[in-house]
Amino acid sequence: MDLFALTRRLIDIESITPNESAVGDFLCEELRRRGFDSQKMPVEASRANLLATWPGHARPEIVFSTHMDTVPPFIQSSEDEGRIYGRGACDAKGIIAAQILAAEKLRAEDIFVGLLFLVGEERDSIGAKAANQHPIGARFMINGEPTENKLALASKGALHVELMARGKMAHSAYPELGESAIDKLVEALHRLHAMKLPEDAEVGPCTKNVGSIQGGRAPNVISDFAKADLFYRLVGPADTLRREITEAVGELAEVRFTRETPFQRLRTLDGLPTMVAAFTTDIPSLPNWGEPLLLGPGSIHVAHTEGEFVEKAQLRQAVEIYCSMAKKLGN
Repeated sequence: MDLFALTRRLIDIESITPNESAVGDFLCEELRRRGFDSQKMPVEASRANLLATWPGHARPEIVFSTHMDTVPPFIQSSEDEGRIYGRGACDAKGIIAAQILAAEKLRAEDIFVGLLFLVGEERDSIGAKAANQHPIGARFMINGEPTENKLALASKGALHVELMARGKMAHSAYPELGESAIDKLVEALHRLHAMKLPEDAEVGPCTKNVGSIQGGRAPNVISDFAKADLFYRLVGPADTLRREITEAVGELAEVRFTRETPFQRLRTLDGLPTMVAAFTTDIPSLPNWGEPLLLGPGSIHVAHTEGEFVEKAQLRQAVEIYCSMAKKLGN
């Protein structure tokens, strides 16, 4: 299979988190067919990462890595003259195909890179966390995410925050007999909206999204509970932000910090255009796999959408760029 055919074959195997086993099976056999030593790295139950190296080169200095899972819903592949469409086209099955072909092209020049394909990136990076316990001694890891083939200067972190307000139920005709949890939550969110968030001169601002709100019993009942889930994109350490969020909310609601992915500054290489990745990646969960770099074909702006696609020209270009990066890092 060539670059485009392999991309479409991967897209057409449904791998919505946590159902990565079928695409992992296909890749394991396909890489063996291409001459790699390919092995599964168990994560949990039927889920496994995939590690591939060339025979006689089990500890390469450079590893290409990305993820096998996708977000829902499953969308089969299609293509036209310039683009390949479907779920995972740019995030990240086109990247898998480009990395495989780049590794083959490098082998022809006696440069042997490894491949690490992971489960769970779209949810909790469970595959990356498991792989981090079994490094193979690589000096560099080139991680693939849709950056339009620009090298990321940095990747924003993420802070998940849960607010839970408590109240007292009462008949809505007598609000003085109750205590509205929804009113408390609305006031807490208003205070958070008014907060000045940190900025970085190179990376830009920290941003906030209120992703979901739920609560209450019925229109004629004073609410006894209300909950909101928030997502902050970090541009630096989160300690000060955590404290400021807690102080702003005060007694209005319980504040729980449920998950954090740290902000990352990344290595760059001369001659490649750069960008800032406002999204998070597996990189923070893989510190034992070498110094990280981040680049891949496709635009994050169409990832996770109904019309997700990758430009064929960017796929071809990515193969060449991955080869060029490996050569520069190997010198």
